[in-house]
Amino acid sequence: MIPQYSSALLISDIHLTPSMPLTAQRFFDFCEKEAPKAEAVFILGDLFEYWVGDDTSSSSPFQQEVLSALANLSAKTKTYYVHGNRDFLIGHSFLKKTGMTLLADPSLIEIAGEKYLVCHGDSLCTADIGYQIFRGIVRKPWIQKLFLSMPLNWRRSIANRLRSNRHTQYQHSASKSTARNGMRTNVTLEACAAIMKKWSMDKLIHGHTHLPAHHHEQLGQQTWQRWVLSDWDLDHPVRTVPRASALSINNQGVRSIDLSKT
Repeated sequence: MIPQYSSALLISDIHLTPSMPLTAQRFFDFCEKEAPKAEAVFILGDLFEYWVGDDTSSSSPFQQEVLSALANLSAKTKTYYVHGNRDFLIGHSFLKKTGMTLLADPSLIEIAGEKYLVCHGDSLCTADIGYQIFRGIVRKPWIQKLFLSMPLNWRRSIANRLRSNRHTQYQHSASKSTARNGMRTNVTLEACAAIMKKWSMDKLIHGHTHLPAHHHEQLGQQTWQRWVLSDWDLDHPVRTVPRASALSINNQGVRSIDLSKT
């Protein structure tokens, strides 16, 4: 059944980690203040900087604090979650404890009488062939089962190494690629057109790229709108404008809400 609500807030790419206390506190404030005012909240992936298994939360005071904030939110407002590329190992245990409902990537939702297709967004970055191969491997259930059977310190070490390698690759592609928007790691027009045609939709919402915008796009005779959610980063040492926002949808339309200031 398609989730149907009269109002909703959508967020993604918060990348929660103890090393980003300002971003984390803003997320906790969001869960307590802004989020309960909507009928539903949709978190479209990368809630955490990385997630190596639900068993980590029992030994992490920080993750326990996040769990508590989400559980309190879910008790007030229906909260949905779509796996991201950083935290696709969030499993049944964490979802049960937080009260969140997992949505497939992609999924249809209906807000204020309008239907939208939502996804994390990494599957749309089809010009990044290396990543798509990697994504296909790590999303296999047997690979995930094998990884989760490893000692926790091994899993954390592997995750940190992958994060470091991926960060270097993103920097390289941003400077060398000639793909759309100058980034091989951005979504492609062809991938967006294909998914919209498959689902017979004309409204798409995703995160992942950290390039927040509202696009009106066309390929051939096909047209659609695409909203890209913002990443959250209030702790960045270089960025002059701190970033945190949510996409609000209600009977008055779609608009971005700046959450960078309390």
